[in-house]
Amino acid sequence: MRTYKTKLKLNNKQRTQLHKNAGVARFAYNLTLEIEQNNYKEGNKFLPDCDVRKVITQRKKEDLTWLYDYDCDIVKQAVKDACQAYKRFFKLKKGFPKFKSRKNTKPSFYVDGWKLKIQDDYIKIPNCTKIKLYERDYIPEGLNYQNPRITFDGIDWWISVGVKEEQDKLELTGETIGIDLGLKELATCSDGVVYHNPTKQVNYKKVEKSLKQKQRQTSRKYELNKQGNKFVKTKNIVKLEKKIQKKRIQLKDIKKDYFHKASAAIVRTKPMAIVLEDLNVAGMRKNKHLSHAIQSASIAEFKQMLISKAETAGIRVILADRFYPSSQICSRCGHRRQIKLSERTYKCPECELEIDRDLNASINLKHYPEFQGKLSLWRAT
Repeated sequence: MRTYKTKLKLNNKQRTQLHKNAGVARFAYNLTLEIEQNNYKEGNKFLPDCDVRKVITQRKKEDLTWLYDYDCDIVKQAVKDACQAYKRFFKLKKGFPKFKSRKNTKPSFYVDGWKLKIQDDYIKIPNCTKIKLYERDYIPEGLNYQNPRITFDGIDWWISVGVKEEQDKLELTGETIGIDLGLKELATCSDGVVYHNPTKQVNYKKVEKSLKQKQRQTSRKYELNKQGNKFVKTKNIVKLEKKIQKKRIQLKDIKKDYFHKASAAIVRTKPMAIVLEDLNVAGMRKNKHLSHAIQSASIAEFKQMLISKAETAGIRVILADRFYPSSQICSRCGHRRQIKLSERTYKCPECELEIDRDLNASINLKHYPEFQGKLSLWRAT
């Protein structure tokens, strides 16, 4: 399965229609949660999505007649999403589904794959005129598209579709690569290749500085236009907030572009296996001195991107044990010693090896599959 995503070129009427469709999806999602919660309070069993749709269909004949003006698949999929979120909560005992608000929710809605028509440089969706695409002949034509979604990022509307395609398997080498993920360098490979942290690049810092300036401007304007205890949003504030959103999207795109290039370069080396650290990112963010750096580095996003590309290419991905001391073990003689976070060079007191801390950890991760079988014995001793 391959996912295609491209931007839509809209006029004002089309923008209004897409916002309405997203509002219908949000309404159906919230209505489903309300029905499920009321049903649970009455002591009844969980209602599957087909039963919830019957309730909504009955209400469409009474007080929700305005839903007939919109495609039924938008409501149908929103009900499915809400029911899946509710079941996931009871299965995992965490992440109780919340009602979607108009202000803080990313507008999006579903389009049926059979009803979606893509040809040349435009698409056709139900109850809307032809919508132009920014990229011509990018998405394959005439297929049953999987899970098409139209989303709004605050500035532009995007369409993403899944297409079933057979991926060519690579002829892999017999090598294993260990990759140490971190903040100073994004990824240090055991073969000596280093991928730098994109948040430390000049273009990223330049956009980040501009973002902070505009945020301060907005804050000052809010204070100047304050009426009593209420903040008044003027037209100039709206313009500034749009610029802020554009800067945020720009920062996200810089990181995403670098992550794609770095993960693709690692996969193109065609290793037999890739060994990664199983980092507790949520726990690391509790450190107040590093939380902002960890959040902006988006290590988890890069890791997921690399795993996805590797599995598609047929490369085995191994997650090292969370408590495996890759930074404390000497990669030459195996001697273990405690090392501070400020020490960037590993110095072994036994064999007198001096090596970069991250490179040493990546070499230890490379040999983790050999160590994996002895892990329980090592813990006991």
